[in-house]
Amino acid sequence: MILTWVEVRDAIGMGLGSLRANKLRSALTILGVMIGVASVIGLASIIDGLDHAVESEIDNIGSNIIEIDRFPPGTDWDELTDAERNRPYMGTGEALAIRENCPHVDGVAPQNHYWAPSGNIIKYGNTKVSNLRFFGTWPDYIRVSNQNVQEGRFFTPSDEQFRAMVCVLGSQTADALFDGGEAVGKIVRLNGNRFEVIGVLEKVASSFGNDWQNNLVTIPLSVYEKLHPFDEALTLVARARSRGEMEMAQEEIINALRIYRRVAFNEDNNFALFTQDTFKEQAANITRYIYLAMIIITSVGLMVGGIGVMNIMLVSVTERTREIGVRKAIGAKRSNIVMQFLTEATTLSGVGGCIGIVAGIVLGLVANALLGFPLSLSVFWITVGFVVSVSVGLVSGVYPAYKASRLDPIEALRYE
Repeated sequence: MILTWVEVRDAIGMGLGSLRANKLRSALTILGVMIGVASVIGLASIIDGLDHAVESEIDNIGSNIIEIDRFPPGTDWDELTDAERNRPYMGTGEALAIRENCPHVDGVAPQNHYWAPSGNIIKYGNTKVSNLRFFGTWPDYIRVSNQNVQEGRFFTPSDEQFRAMVCVLGSQTADALFDGGEAVGKIVRLNGNRFEVIGVLEKVASSFGNDWQNNLVTIPLSVYEKLHPFDEALTLVARARSRGEMEMAQEEIINALRIYRRVAFNEDNNFALFTQDTFKEQAANITRYIYLAMIIITSVGLMVGGIGVMNIMLVSVTERTREIGVRKAIGAKRSNIVMQFLTEATTLSGVGGCIGIVAGIVLGLVANALLGFPLSLSVFWITVGFVVSVSVGLVSGVYPAYKASRLDPIEALRYE
């Protein structure tokens, strides 16, 4: 079926004329398409914004980070074998082995967190802050986590060696405790133990309002071990010298730990390494499921819109029976009639798609701004939304167009 530009233009003009002639009916018809397309664009923008926010949050953990623990994130403890359950915990020996035998590692910071039954509490005078993150670590933490000290200093190897009772506060903890005033040099009590504040970390921005990196207190690991001698399980956090040296750094860490932990050559590692990419892959997997849910939800709106377009086109065929008879009587072919009604249906849904795209863009930008996510617009989903809206009209118009083309011109001319 070869059609000229004039035929296409006239068919589009008839479609737009039908829209103008029946404004309310047309608006109700394209409402489903508009809602479906707006949902696609809006939800895709929100999901993309969420994706970028999660990646930014993961990047805030530190650059070129390699975490080492007994098991990777998301391990199902019910499926572990007895041998896996009995894996030795990470300790300072493993951290020293990495420091001494891994030239591509720029720093290593073992960490041990303490979770008090009633929540960790720090006090200064009559002011106290509760439910904060409290952990012990090495001086390398400041480099490994890619954080800066905004006030005072971080603790040094001497503080670690001589078990100095000093602490460094997160920005939110310091603000709450000292009401924005000077913190360095003040004596505080952390879970009842006396510490001198020697530094305050810079504030870390979060897209989710999650202040766990700002609401913290860190002390030298040697002091932590003195206060909690039975809490021996550590998490090791290492930093490769550069992004390009990540693979080499991981290989060195694996070799160093296999030797230190005396893993036989024919045995699997009794530890796990995971990087920022591991967390990003997990986040991407979650995003895929969200996209799937989005497609299912928006498909309902598009299906409703398609039914509406088909219904209005069937009504149009009935209303314009005499017109069809006249056109066929003066020589119009079946292909011309099919093209006329398909174009009208496509125009109808295409207009709804365009309105839906604008509404979806506005919805996505407003939602991302309110949620604090990075503003994001997906050209891919905008294109998909428009193509789908036009396709809905095309599919929905097939039966009405076929029905119109099959009308007998003599019977159509007699139709009242």
